[in-house]
Amino acid sequence: MGGQIMASGNGLTCFHQLYTPLSCMRGFQHFHHSLHPHSALNFSQKYPPCEVYMVSMWVPKSKIPRTSFITGCIRVNNSLLVRNRVSTIESEEEDSDELNPSEKLGFEVEQKLPPWGKLGTFKDLDSEPGDLKEPRSVSEGKVMLNVKRVHFLEETDEETLSKRILVLSRTNKIRSALELLRSMELSSLCPNLHACNSVLSCLLRNGLLDDGLRVFEFMKTKNMTTGHTYSLILKAVAGARGSDAALQMFSEIEGDCQAMNSFDTIVYNTMISVCGRVNNWFETLRLWRSMKENHHSETRVTYSLLVTIFVRCNQNELAFDAYCEMLQRKFEPGSDTMQAIIGACAKEGKWDFALNVFQNMLKRNVKPNPISCNALINSLGKAGEVKLAFGVYDIMKSLGHSPDAYTWNALLSALYRVNRHDDALQLFENIKQEKDSQLNSHLYDVALMSCSKLGLWERALQLLWQMETNGVSVSTASYNLVISACETARKADIAVQVYDHMVHQKCIPDTLTQLSIVRVCIWGSLWDEVEDILKQAAPNASLYNAAIQGMCLRGEINLAKKLYANMRSCNLQPDGKTRNLMLQNLRKKSSVRYKSRRAFPHRKKAKFSLMSL
Repeated sequence: MGGQIMASGNGLTCFHQLYTPLSCMRGFQHFHHSLHPHSALNFSQKYPPCEVYMVSMWVPKSKIPRTSFITGCIRVNNSLLVRNRVSTIESEEEDSDELNPSEKLGFEVEQKLPPWGKLGTFKDLDSEPGDLKEPRSVSEGKVMLNVKRVHFLEETDEETLSKRILVLSRTNKIRSALELLRSMELSSLCPNLHACNSVLSCLLRNGLLDDGLRVFEFMKTKNMTTGHTYSLILKAVAGARGSDAALQMFSEIEGDCQAMNSFDTIVYNTMISVCGRVNNWFETLRLWRSMKENHHSETRVTYSLLVTIFVRCNQNELAFDAYCEMLQRKFEPGSDTMQAIIGACAKEGKWDFALNVFQNMLKRNVKPNPISCNALINSLGKAGEVKLAFGVYDIMKSLGHSPDAYTWNALLSALYRVNRHDDALQLFENIKQEKDSQLNSHLYDVALMSCSKLGLWERALQLLWQMETNGVSVSTASYNLVISACETARKADIAVQVYDHMVHQKCIPDTLTQLSIVRVCIWGSLWDEVEDILKQAAPNASLYNAAIQGMCLRGEINLAKKLYANMRSCNLQPDGKTRNLMLQNLRKKSSVRYKSRRAFPHRKKAKFSLMSL
């Protein structure tokens, strides 16, 4: 019993005659076969496999009758009988007037279509069928592997074929693995779960997302998906099409009760990681709550992700909740988690919590990084715990970390807050003597603040000169601190010189600068300078109030009245203290004039009233 098959090429035609022993004739009665290029052989499982031989002979093409049978490349030895283990079907164009090969052979056609679509209805395998089943949220893929071949499989053991798929996937032989997977499906064979996941992983790591989605849909129809499968596909969709596409796909899968049975903690961890990459803390929180509602236990990885994401998104209270729950569940936090919590504690002012975490890291021989040390020093300094701050500084040096500008700024600020200004200036001098000192404008400003509190105007001028000489940026705030030091020391003339130098350096004075220089000029009785500053400055009620109040306290009532009149002409409103001072001085003048009128009744009445003020 046999059938005839022809293959043409290079002007010759290979004429093939299938030969089957008589013992297999009954088996072939149940052998449904179609020779269409997109079909596969299906052997009945009721009969044992039989030997199939092929007689091949090359003859000139012109001597062979025209036919439409198509076969693939079959290896031919010198002998006429060659055992046909696996043959490959290649697609070629067929004439429209040819008969169906199954009709010529007289076989009954029975086809089982795979989930990749009705491949048998497409003559050109370069074009993909349009009725493919894909998730709606990820149907815009462009990269696709064009697989044009399937194989006739004599080997029907699913485990053996699955092992072959595993080897092909692990060696990145993508096309061969996908062809073998399709061939098994066309032969009504199903690879095992490990093989399918391996093919899916191979496709995704090579950027073939669309083909990976097809394999994923095939696994869903076979109910072969696991948590690892969902993690692979969701991570790939997020990397290729963004976190929103992955979240949409996750929501669709989450709505499927059958798929939910395959969900595990790893799937949730994958989605939490995807949301964390784009700092989407709201979806991270929703996933955490959904995880609890679906009775999936958090792992150490889950809590580590939650803490780091919440800290990075400035959701420190949520980070504290996750960290405390992590400790209650007896999970040991890693170094990244503990350092993130220290940073969150520093922002929230929880220095005792941060110090406890820091001590736990040292007990576990976990080395804190310089950022965590600096954050803890700064937190302790803000709380006034100077001794603890310098203790952490000593530990920082013992761990081999070099202090940087942030470290010095935290220590100087700690000393300044507890009014240890002399110690702050001494520490500043020690920093200057360091070999790799990193002095910047912030450190100079802290030293100038200490000079301002102590009234060390000469030291302040020296620091200002060092800043300008060393190329350090001198801001308006720095000049304000120098003028403030001169004000504390009542050095009005020096303050005016600093102010003039500031303007000469094209550094624009602000309101604080003008208030400070007005006050120091009043204490120095530099009235002309006060008037000049008020003329140069933009109309400002605070500036006029300070000048009028200072002049009244120094007894310069006439100048105060003059400035008061100018202030009202500019439509500026005086504050309560200015009004009271002016009213008190007007009452004194009124009482003196009333007494003079009683002694000298011929004098005229004064031509002013309170309403004029």
